[in-house]
Amino acid sequence: MKPWLTYIRVIAIAVLAVIIVRTLFVTSCFIPSSGMENTLYRGEGVLVGKWSYGWRVPFQSVFGYKRLLPDDVKRGDIVVFNNPMPADTSTAVDGRELYISRCIGVPGDTLMLNSQLIAEGSDVFSPDTKALYSYPAEAEESVCDVLNSLGIKGNQLAGYTQEGNYIRSFSYYEHYLVTQRLNGKVELLPLYPEKSRKSYPFVVPGKGVPVKIYPWNAALISNMITLHEKRKSYLQGDTVYVDGKPQKEYTFSQDFYWMASNDPVNISDSRLFGFVPENHIIGKALRIWYPARKGRFMQKIQ
Repeated sequence: MKPWLTYIRVIAIAVLAVIIVRTLFVTSCFIPSSGMENTLYRGEGVLVGKWSYGWRVPFQSVFGYKRLLPDDVKRGDIVVFNNPMPADTSTAVDGRELYISRCIGVPGDTLMLNSQLIAEGSDVFSPDTKALYSYPAEAEESVCDVLNSLGIKGNQLAGYTQEGNYIRSFSYYEHYLVTQRLNGKVELLPLYPEKSRKSYPFVVPGKGVPVKIYPWNAALISNMITLHEKRKSYLQGDTVYVDGKPQKEYTFSQDFYWMASNDPVNISDSRLFGFVPENHIIGKALRIWYPARKGRFMQKIQ
């Protein structure tokens, strides 16, 4: 065989092998923003396991949504998924841009959310409203360690109470992250409880499990039905209408998840686009193959 034919054959086999691996086993993506810092940095390339939650059959617009050997997304996993709310909703699910966030809510969980805003027909949850919290002075070292571990910078002491407790300002989402990391060791008490924004329970929908509709979740539920169930739904007052009939509850056809970024400011997660349906899930982020900083090559993502 002529040498040039051998080269072409080797190149063709290599290209075919890459296509098979990327299609069936592992794919990769680059981190487009600073939303996952300090876990993942902008520009880093990560490997994504396509079998982490079962292999999602491609070409959903042709074959519909199917997943081989499905498994559940675990709370705390860093997940890669397709944009649940693209500008052009006619784009096939598996053809949409990729997002990456940490799963903090699985089907059946109840999340306390506040500051629900409606903008251009979609739900946006504002996590950035600041409030003052106090905690014992002796807990200062623990709080500072948690702030450093979460990458929350520039959060200076706001003052002291008459009892000598320390005061800091946290957004709603920062407060959530800090209290989760403190794990009950330190209690952050609102300095002005009467001014605290009211939070409401949002149940993460699970397949086949009815979700009750309340005034605070009606808009979100209606949008989900339209976007992900592909049914005619609209909101009239606090009532959700599906196919022209008022609904007090709704049963979804698939599981959903709540995804959150690390960064409380640079967000591109469920606070912006709501719950993420399972048919948008690609896989779990496994390792860093293209690091943005030294010492991170093939580091496990957790």
